[in-house]
Amino acid sequence: MAVHCTQCGTGLPAGARFCSTCGATIPAAAYSTGRPQLVRPIAGRRIAGVCIGLSQAYGWDLALVRVLAVVGLFCSGGLVFIAYLACWIGIPEEPVAAPDAYPPPTTPTA
Repeated sequence: MAVHCTQCGTGLPAGARFCSTCGATIPAAAYSTGRPQLVRPIAGRRIAGVCIGLSQAYGWDLALVRVLAVVGLFCSGGLVFIAYLACWIGIPEEPVAAPDAYPPPTTPTA
């Protein structure tokens, strides 16, 4: 199963953590299951991670989602602000890898 970078769209092999073209971090939700989950990722967020979470889960352009959120904030009379707060509360944060998931450091032997 191939994973695509959310920043540049480059196809990456399954299990890729970073984009080989632009260096962007690939969220854990994109490669842990076959389908991206709706989570607020730790990396790449600006305020609360709502826009990047929506763009990664549904395959939308991140810049477009952020622009629409800002335009909607000023044009909706507060409706987008309330929806953003509801998403901030309702969308779970991306789980952080446990420290024991990394191999222990090795000491050189003489």
